[in-house]
Amino acid sequence: MRRALTTVAATAGLTISLAACGASIGNAGDPTPGGKGTPGGSPAAGKIAWGACTDLAMAAGGAATPDPALQCGKLAVPLDYRKPDGPAIDIAMIRVPATGPGQRIGSLVFNFGGPGASGVDTMARAAKAFGTLNARYDLVSFDPRGVQRSRGVVCGTGPDMDAYVSQNSLPANDKTRAKVRAATEEFTRLCEKDSGEVLPYVGTVNAAQDMDRMRLALGDAKLNYFGMSYGTQLGAVYATKFPKNVGRTVLDAPLDPSVSFEQRTLIQTKGFQQAYESFLKDCVEQGCELGDSVKAANKKIDAFMTKMVVSPLQVGDRQLTQGLASTAVAAALYSELSWPFLESALSSGLKGDGGALMYLADTYTGRRPDGSYSTEMSSFPAITCVDSAERPGREELLRTEEAALKISPLFGNAGAGSVCTLWPVPGSNEAKTVNATGSGPIVVVAGKGDPATPYVWGPRLVEQLKTATLVTFEGEGHGAYLTGNKCIQGAVNTYLLEGKVPDKGASCPA
Repeated sequence: MRRALTTVAATAGLTISLAACGASIGNAGDPTPGGKGTPGGSPAAGKIAWGACTDLAMAAGGAATPDPALQCGKLAVPLDYRKPDGPAIDIAMIRVPATGPGQRIGSLVFNFGGPGASGVDTMARAAKAFGTLNARYDLVSFDPRGVQRSRGVVCGTGPDMDAYVSQNSLPANDKTRAKVRAATEEFTRLCEKDSGEVLPYVGTVNAAQDMDRMRLALGDAKLNYFGMSYGTQLGAVYATKFPKNVGRTVLDAPLDPSVSFEQRTLIQTKGFQQAYESFLKDCVEQGCELGDSVKAANKKIDAFMTKMVVSPLQVGDRQLTQGLASTAVAAALYSELSWPFLESALSSGLKGDGGALMYLADTYTGRRPDGSYSTEMSSFPAITCVDSAERPGREELLRTEEAALKISPLFGNAGAGSVCTLWPVPGSNEAKTVNATGSGPIVVVAGKGDPATPYVWGPRLVEQLKTATLVTFEGEGHGAYLTGNKCIQGAVNTYLLEGKVPDKGASCPA
């Protein structure tokens, strides 16, 4: 799940870091065998025509020759599950066939987070990190509906997105809020103009139904699933809708789907502030250029951010604003492995060179060297706002922002509600209530130092699911498996490969 990094990018999601590499939800369409839903028979399995991958973004802002083992394809699913014979949408998919040795178990479907991250591009880059699992599983991922190749939500041109994501969040006064609201109004207008046909149908409940169509098309009796960050909510919703179709399921960096916009904003602000302070402490202990104490380093960075409100740094033909610089800092806090680069980027910024900070911001927002954008910054609010009926008013937004700023002057803002209040289509709370009663065992992995999905959400999700077991990671960063921690990887791999559920109360040191 991405964090709101500036007031404008207020629903920027929580994509898992790859630096290291309860009532049930009702059915909106045809059920599958064993799934919860209305009578009417099972959907047709559909077919996936696998072929070579031709349009992968293999690295930030660039393309490269893909591994020939990768296979790409598309699966047609209903745009509106209430009208299963109506217009269809193609879901883009990617597969890495099992390599052996050992008997193939089936497919292992991944969602790497967001909402809004491209599973196709991420799997192409990250497959080797799951080599142990790839021996016996076909690794499969996809662009969820509303994302990139799967009718990705578009909100204007590259220059439109530049204007939107570069807005400043400081100073926190009425003048800034008015500018932010105007930018958000224009952004949501462009979303409706460019993607209005698909906006009502991009929510998590529909994506969960898409995954069951994938299961059928892949030929699997049960869905084996690895969800990270927002992918944990998608997995929880799937388990709620189709408990008897749940196979071996891992949810890493869990989101509590029941939280309100205000609750999510405040707890994430606290998580990012704690990660920021941990970064500064580590930096000072290692002897960094930012300052000889946490207080001194923080004061220097605060002054830098304040100065950039009126004097942004020129980076080529662009300007590094305070809003983009704040985005850059938060983006690097997702993984402890990014801390040295963040130290270097901030040190350069303090000397007048904003290139590295701009790179961090662009990597997060999905801006490419040619000035175009991936759909991530548009897909995120589209999915987030459809997944909630909340539409906060001015007083609630102001209260949220004021509380968040007390926690962190750098990261505090009004959160996702500021975009959803202006969103052009209504939302539903259907994806907020999860209960997997009747499913097989689910493993939830939560990190004590996770800034984006704070640890407390792990036990809460376990409690809501009813069928889950919690594994605690004592380390830093967003997500545990891809940190390379041998204890976490051992527990997850043993479960996915052998079906052995970790002991209750299992914990792994950093």
